[in-house]
Amino acid sequence: MEEFLQRLSTSKRVTWLMSQPVVLATAGFYALMLPLTTPSPVDGLFRFPDLGHFQMIGLCVVLALPVLLVRRLPAVVFAAVLGESVLGDIFGARPLAVFILLVALGGYLAARRPKAAAVGSVAGVAAAFVNDIHVHGQSVGDAAQWAGWIAVWFAVAWVFGGVYRKRREYLEALHEQTAARVVMTERLRIARELHDSVAHSIGIITVLSGAAARVVETKPEQTRQALTGIETTSRETLLELQRLLGALRRAEPDDAMPRAAPLAPAGSLADVPQLAERTAGAGVRVHVTWRGEQRPLPPEIELSAFRIIQESVTNVVRHSGARTCRVAVGYEPTGVEIEVVDDGDKGLGGPGRPRFAAGVGGSGFGLLGMRERVTLLSGQFSAGQRPEGGFRVAARLPA
Repeated sequence: MEEFLQRLSTSKRVTWLMSQPVVLATAGFYALMLPLTTPSPVDGLFRFPDLGHFQMIGLCVVLALPVLLVRRLPAVVFAAVLGESVLGDIFGARPLAVFILLVALGGYLAARRPKAAAVGSVAGVAAAFVNDIHVHGQSVGDAAQWAGWIAVWFAVAWVFGGVYRKRREYLEALHEQTAARVVMTERLRIARELHDSVAHSIGIITVLSGAAARVVETKPEQTRQALTGIETTSRETLLELQRLLGALRRAEPDDAMPRAAPLAPAGSLADVPQLAERTAGAGVRVHVTWRGEQRPLPPEIELSAFRIIQESVTNVVRHSGARTCRVAVGYEPTGVEIEVVDDGDKGLGGPGRPRFAAGVGGSGFGLLGMRERVTLLSGQFSAGQRPEGGFRVAARLPA
């Protein structure tokens, strides 16, 4: 039953039933049924026996006009039809179509304004009782039975209207939650891209600027090299930020904005040698080894693999005293494996480099971002200290 009501509330047919053409057809059907369900003047109930056919048709059309406003003013339309039932009782014309329409309007009103529907349903049952008790030969018990049946139908209409309303509210809340999750996912993606794009370059710039400050007076040539490295890294970072911001702007449907110039493509494994060259300028030699037959991978795999290597190397520059680190990229038939290892400040590369201060750049989002990237691609990720010293990051991405 619950599944049926759920399908009913989300069905396109329910939406179709509330469209304007169907409202127009309902008003026409109501105008047609009014004279057919009205007692005959022969019964002595109708007080205007001299009313002609055309006058009767005009009267029925006028009485059906309020139905056309049901989508905008459901409570007002319900009150108008309820008033027609009272007028019908006063004039001796008691068409059954009025109460059928009241029940239908009660269900529709319950889906829009439940409190007004409750008050209207009680008023409709009372009008049915008073209307029937004035019929010749009807007793109070007969009128109460008739009003009871009307109450049952009002209750059924209330249930269906309430289920539709609750389901609509649920779907609206679900839509808002889905939209919020989409926004949050996009924010996390942008945060990862910004972190991966900027953190590595800023780490290298920090190392080079510190080295330049220490030797600016004693070794001008090394100072010049450090400043050149800072300039090169800054330009590359600026281009990366322009690429990211340009991609975000292109996602906005703004025709007035001029089309951005083509920007450099996102990072890929082909950029690893260039990454190693930049990192060497910061005092860390990166030895890259390739295993397997190199082949193009899906763009998301290429980007994620490069970002993982970039972030791992950045962590070596920032947080490790190692002078060297090893990057291994292995191509397999079902994916690609990545491993970044450093030996710490007591490795084979000689005495360790000076470490960063504890509070410099230590956001803690690097490992989290790498793990999120691998998880989104249904891969495997591990990171931790090595027993023999240093740190190891390993990831496997299916492709």
